[in-house]
Amino acid sequence: MIEAGKLVRDLQTMRDEGHLSDALMRYAVRTLSTSDDRFSWVGVYLLDEAGSELWLHNYVGSPTEHAKIPVGTGVCGRAVAEKSNLNVPDVSKEENYLTCSPDVQSELVVLIRAGDEIYGQIDLDSEDTGAFTDEDEEALQAVADKLAEQLAAERR
Repeated sequence: MIEAGKLVRDLQTMRDEGHLSDALMRYAVRTLSTSDDRFSWVGVYLLDEAGSELWLHNYVGSPTEHAKIPVGTGVCGRAVAEKSNLNVPDVSKEENYLTCSPDVQSELVVLIRAGDEIYGQIDLDSEDTGAFTDEDEEALQAVADKLAEQLAAERR
């Protein structure tokens, strides 16, 4: 289970101290990656200005060849296209799945958004089938919302 409360408070403290979104996203990824043994890969993708491609901002885990993902492609791209978080309990059943590692069994993608504006997403992979719960998604959404606050403030 993700302990989002402390992470969200830490991110707010960083904001109050003047840290920018890059620092907040790096801190969130590092903290999430060590928070639960189920997480084999944790990353943040940001949506490009055209809204057509996700760019890998930073991650913890095995290297990936998917540094850029077109909207609509794979679980990450589909989440943006559908404007919805996606919890995929078994990636082998996904037609449009982009394989990063053959060991990944499930994936959770939570959008970083403010209202209708999508800035990017937090992407979690697990080597366990059905690894992510509704509670995990809710906790991750709280973290994503805090990141969205900072991104929105910087883009004004």
